[in-house]
Amino acid sequence: MSFEYAESKEEDVVIMAKTIWGEARGESDEGKIAVGWVIRNRAEQPCWWGKSIAGVCLKKWQFSCWNPNDPNSGKIAELSDDVLSPFVNIANSILEGSVDDPTSGATHYHTEAVDPKWAIGREATCEIGHHLFYKDIG
Repeated sequence: MSFEYAESKEEDVVIMAKTIWGEARGESDEGKIAVGWVIRNRAEQPCWWGKSIAGVCLKKWQFSCWNPNDPNSGKIAELSDDVLSPFVNIANSILEGSVDDPTSGATHYHTEAVDPKWAIGREATCEIGHHLFYKDIG
């Protein structure tokens, strides 16, 4: 493991779990795991997007569920432990490395419903559920 924890492992796990919930709660487990691996892949490649799991998740304008104008941002704060628990399990599995990266090292993704400028001319590493995943975008 080559990433840092922010304040504590527990904080990073919860922030990752909330990010997965906000970004991929309607996806299959593989889709949720894929989004979590994007977070881990970014943390393992410290860059402008952060050096820790929490730093990567909370980097301004990177994960829409944390954007102030996104409806999910208000919902994240009110998640019950029961709702969050399966996402915490997924986050722990990703951080412990007990589940493989289905994205082949992707550091970016978007839903198939949008066509962001940064993705133009780039080839996706894979498509899982409603998300396209990309690697090494800098």
